Amino acid sequence: MTTPDATPAPAKPRVPFWDNARFAAIVLVVFGHAIQRLTYDSDAAEAIYLLVYAFHMPLFALVSGYFSSATKTTRKHLARVITDLVAPYVIFEAIWTLTQFLVTGRTNLDPAQPAWTLWFLLALALFRIVLPYLALLRGPVWWAVGISIVAGYLPSIDSTFSLSRLLGLLPFFTLGWWLRTHDVVARHGLLDRRPLWLRAVAAAVLTGAGVLAFVFVDVWSEVRLGTWFFFVDAYTDLDAPSWWSGAVRLAIIAVALVLMGAFLVLIPRRQTSWTRLGTSTMYVYLLHTFVLYPFRQSGVLRGLEPMWLWIPLVAVASVAIAVLLASRPVRRVFRPLVEPRMPWLFHDPALGGGRGSRQADARPPAPSEPAPTRDLSRRARPRRSSDPAPEPEARPTDPTRRASGTRPSRRSRGHAGQ
Repeated sequence: MTTPDATPAPAKPRVPFWDNARFAAIVLVVFGHAIQRLTYDSDAAEAIYLLVYAFHMPLFALVSGYFSSATKTTRKHLARVITDLVAPYVIFEAIWTLTQFLVTGRTNLDPAQPAWTLWFLLALALFRIVLPYLALLRGPVWWAVGISIVAGYLPSIDSTFSLSRLLGLLPFFTLGWWLRTHDVVARHGLLDRRPLWLRAVAAAVLTGAGVLAFVFVDVWSEVRLGTWFFFVDAYTDLDAPSWWSGAVRLAIIAVALVLMGAFLVLIPRRQTSWTRLGTSTMYVYLLHTFVLYPFRQSGVLRGLEPMWLWIPLVAVASVAIAVLLASRPVRRVFRPLVEPRMPWLFHDPALGGGRGSRQADARPPAPSEPAPTRDLSRRARPRRSSDPAPEPEARPTDPTRRASGTRPSRRSRGHAGQ
């Protein structure tokens, strides 16, 4: 059941920190996908890959949860699940199916199995549907953690409709929503300027995690730690059918929270030259795979030497790709695909405005004919016997009355002067 739509309050100004965090996170996404082919030939690339994947998608989940609501279930918010997430998913799923057919000659159009990065759109759509029910529970964050751990024990929960990733990342979604609901960020001044020592500690945490990933890279490869970070497979599929496997996922959740905290400490709080790019991360997320696909499939990223040169080059290229795809010309060209407007889909066409539209609930109610008013400035009093008898009111001549004496219809009388 949805709540009735109402005229929304004026939009609050954007907080630069969150846009900075979004853009930094999407750069990590591009970099993680770009460096993946280098991991076959370099332990250093493998260590960086593990470091990035340990927290970059949990970070996206947390930020998405922070800007989600469990109470705003108006028609507009429900429609935006379709226009902002489901519609782009269907569009890009079809494009990827066609691309794979043109490249490989094979195709498998199965919307239940998302192609490459599209799983996050489905997971986010399902989370927004589940969140109002999860918010009814006492301690929703702990429930989400328990659901994530238990889901790994159930082999029947797989990547169909991104269900395994939805449940695996549910603690981060829910934590982000909880932080916003309880105003934790503002009450504890988490967006205030950070002291130098705190930034040094955050940098040390990330550096230390990278060093551990490099030193024990063979161990992590043997236990398939990178696959654990995907939150896709059941524990039995990860060669960890033991009862304590849930503790491993709990440890991964804890490590992700620590690394996310360190990463967010280093994010600038002020307006920067790249803050505005954080408002267009959906374009980068959906389009960067088409830029990387030829390089990944052609094998040009294999056997590159020396790695101390190629890893920084790939990092710089990842930043450039993110900047390019978030630019205004690219947004203008691909807006119909990334932010489709679908007024034809809804009973109320205003609901199909897409991500850029905020007008669905802002329209005033449809005008209606005003009710006749009475002059209340004079209060009626009982007629006295000494008062003269009232004269009958003269009826004005109706110019629209026909010669036959019939009166015009109510509609013609009501609109005769318009």
